[in-house]
Amino acid sequence: MSVSDKYDDIINMPHHVSQKRRHMLRQNRAAQFASFAALSGYEDAIDETARCTDCKAELCEDDAAELDEKIKLLGDKISEEPYCEVTYFVPDRLKSGGKYITVSGNLRLIEEMPRQLVFCGGMRIPLDGVVKISV
Repeated sequence: MSVSDKYDDIINMPHHVSQKRRHMLRQNRAAQFASFAALSGYEDAIDETARCTDCKAELCEDDAAELDEKIKLLGDKISEEPYCEVTYFVPDRLKSGGKYITVSGNLRLIEEMPRQLVFCGGMRIPLDGVVKISV
């Protein structure tokens, strides 16, 4: 007995038509089988895991000394509100690592406590995250 012989008794029977319910349109029937989010938030979790972050680089002694020298130079000219470009590290709030951001503008103040650069527009950058300053 082959597989096709198994269903010979029902294969040619007429399609059942319900007396109680209306016939469902084909596109509505297809919607029943459309994909759905069985695990809500799963795609977001996958995207978050795939999102790349940078590791925070540790400055060598020479680079740290050069950075300190530029901060001192900016401090000496602070009354002139000197223009500078600063690259600093911003830690990621959701996972380890973070990203480097470069901003530029006129420096208004270097605060000792908390250690940060304050720009004329109000932006504040923590000195602990600064890796490069271009004057």
